[in-house]
Amino acid sequence: MEVPFEPEKLTYPEKKYEYLDHTADVQLHAWGTSLKEAFEQCGMAMFGYMTELEYVTPRQCYQIEAKAEDVEGLLFHFLDELLFLFSAEPFLICKKLEITKFDLETFEIECLCYGEPFEIGVHPQGTEVKAITYSAMQVVQEPDKNMYQVFVIVDI
Repeated sequence: MEVPFEPEKLTYPEKKYEYLDHTADVQLHAWGTSLKEAFEQCGMAMFGYMTELEYVTPRQCYQIEAKAEDVEGLLFHFLDELLFLFSAEPFLICKKLEITKFDLETFEIECLCYGEPFEIGVHPQGTEVKAITYSAMQVVQEPDKNMYQVFVIVDI
């Protein structure tokens, strides 16, 4: 669902993700001081693998929702919803993700996704992400150290 927003009021968080080599695929590794931040960073890592995000100008905002039975499933469904947003009209490539609901009791997420339609010639073409996988997925929570990490292998 598309929602109105004011692009000039957006701020962008520090990049907290990296890409790890994996046989025939790529592993996204993201982290943050909260699990919510680690999820947002993982979503940004996926979009960053598909194009160089500095070329993306937020012109549209869509809201997505994800639900699951556990935290790993929530990460999977969250990334899958983001991938669907990119794979279907309007082919949205996001520069910013803002999770507005992050409920670990009911395993529900609502997220605002700021971006614009992907356009060859405007956005450098990275590598297409075909699917999210559960293979070697890890959600590492260390609240005593104020550190949360997620590892996800995506099929490219």
